[in-house]
Amino acid sequence: MNYLLEFTVAIPTYNGEHRLPELLEQLRNQLYTENFSWEIIVVDNNSTDNTAEVVQSYQKDWQCAYPLKYYFEGKQGAGYARKRAVAEAKGRLIGFLDDDNYPVSNWVAAAYSFAQKHPQAGAYGSQIHPDWEVKPPENFQNIAPFLAITERGNLPLLYEAKKKLLPPSAGLVVRRQAWLESVPNQSILTGRVTGNMLTSEDLEMLSYIQKTGWEIWYNPDMEIYHKIPSIRLQKKYLIPFFRGIGLSRHVTRMVNIKPCYRPVAFLAYMFNDLRKIIFHLLKYRTNLQSNLVAACEMQLYVSSLVSPFYLWKKGYLKVNNQDIT
Repeated sequence: MNYLLEFTVAIPTYNGEHRLPELLEQLRNQLYTENFSWEIIVVDNNSTDNTAEVVQSYQKDWQCAYPLKYYFEGKQGAGYARKRAVAEAKGRLIGFLDDDNYPVSNWVAAAYSFAQKHPQAGAYGSQIHPDWEVKPPENFQNIAPFLAITERGNLPLLYEAKKKLLPPSAGLVVRRQAWLESVPNQSILTGRVTGNMLTSEDLEMLSYIQKTGWEIWYNPDMEIYHKIPSIRLQKKYLIPFFRGIGLSRHVTRMVNIKPCYRPVAFLAYMFNDLRKIIFHLLKYRTNLQSNLVAACEMQLYVSSLVSPFYLWKKGYLKVNNQDIT
């Protein structure tokens, strides 16, 4: 396939009119990008605010050598927005930034450089620092990685499939060839929407890429700051959030397991989830509801346990003849 550019920054956004300006300013001031061609595309995922108008106002005064483009994706869900970004991107590398991710001034250059040094990297994630609106509760670091906070040191790290650990989509760079070779046209998970908190669509995508033999890396030189508002530290947000992660887990757990081994893996995961629930109950007892972090962890364990039954009942486990049961 012929690529017109080396790099595409893709920004999926939903109602991002107040968050986009700071991100676009950060991208307007990127350094060390003179030696390769790149672009910025904003994928408006069915916003109901003035997202389109904000992007259009920037386009009118855009004086950079790299273009700023806008696309509208009417199907709700981050998975659909990223798929549209891949379809529209002209770069051989696609760097995804959420509208609340603010990269340092050399993020694009560091992302491009890493791909040249690691040609087998199908995808690689950023070092993501939190930008808290309010101070998080005690012991919040136990669950902070689920909010796309990734601080794994200052050396590159290869994610091994056996460790069942993958980077979040925030600040993730994907080699377009790896996506096209690995990710099915219709994935099972599509992202959170109103009335459906199923998530982990990014992990499903990365699991397919890893399954086909591409490497997944952590690149600490790509640094971003993730702005986290106070609402995301409240129980009314976090409990449904962790429920969605847990209910999605059967999909991401099974992608890289051969079909003949899946019944055994299913039982192993079920007993491990039960073990975690029992130990968690014994550890926290009466403090379970008053301890926010403990309550989130319990919700994750319980939802992970019921994930295969929930997904089967709701009909998620058969998509385009993909059967992960």
